[in-house]
Amino acid sequence: MSEKRAPGFLPLAIVFALFVLFMYGPMLVIFILSFQGPEGGLTFPLRGVSLHWFYKLAEGLGVVDIGAALRRSLALGLAVMACTVVFSVLAGLAFRKKLAGGNTLFFIVIASLIMPSIIVSLGIGLEFRLLDGGIKWALEFLGMQDTLDGYGTALGLFTSALGAHLTWTLPFGLLIMFAIFNRFNPAYEEAARDLGATPWQSFRHVVLPLIAPSVVGIGMFGFTLSWDEIARTSQAIGDVNTLPLELQGLTTTVTTPSIYAVGTVTTVVSFIVMGITLLLVKFLGRKQKGRS
Repeated sequence: MSEKRAPGFLPLAIVFALFVLFMYGPMLVIFILSFQGPEGGLTFPLRGVSLHWFYKLAEGLGVVDIGAALRRSLALGLAVMACTVVFSVLAGLAFRKKLAGGNTLFFIVIASLIMPSIIVSLGIGLEFRLLDGGIKWALEFLGMQDTLDGYGTALGLFTSALGAHLTWTLPFGLLIMFAIFNRFNPAYEEAARDLGATPWQSFRHVVLPLIAPSVVGIGMFGFTLSWDEIARTSQAIGDVNTLPLELQGLTTTVTTPSIYAVGTVTTVVSFIVMGITLLLVKFLGRKQKGRS
């Protein structure tokens, strides 16, 4: 026989349903409105159903090259993901041992989480502008006038913008690695070394397969945090824009469902990344069970 539900179940269920609606309702509304007909607007009711606004999006929105902005965001997101995974794993391994000044280093890394994002962006932008001034002075001092004339700026997608995004993703990656290694049993590594494995072989064949699902999760975390970042990118990217920055600008100039079509495309990309991540985690989990 089923147990009778507690008196507070129904009110809590209603609150939870409203919370889910509040969280995902806007995304659902944007998804629906992006399929408006050619005469459709930015509000309900729908005036027909079509892919018209996706075709308009492919043609371009005024002077904004959405395709180029999308490619830039994807490239930056993948670079941030790779750097976050590598640096987080290396830092997690390093912090397994007692480090001189390790506590200070940890708090320096984590401090970027509590700093306002726009301040971090302004600081990085100013730092690279000072670097530009130093490089130009050095080129002028060395008499390299042709190089000076062709020099633009050190601000860019894979310089200042990459650094700005890493100040956001690396602390999360490091905290996740701490949680992973706190419950990691070092007896596995000791057994491998007793059998003659080198430190690299121990890491490659023992540690990495055990932490691989979590490492994949860190990669997804790094990509998704970079994918929709605006504040830390705004002052640190230079002359080009990522997709979120272009979207922010379009919200004040585009008054057609094309803006919703962009939102649908970016959401689909996010779901694809999450789907690939879940499949990889599932595959690695099955592989690990097979080995055991």
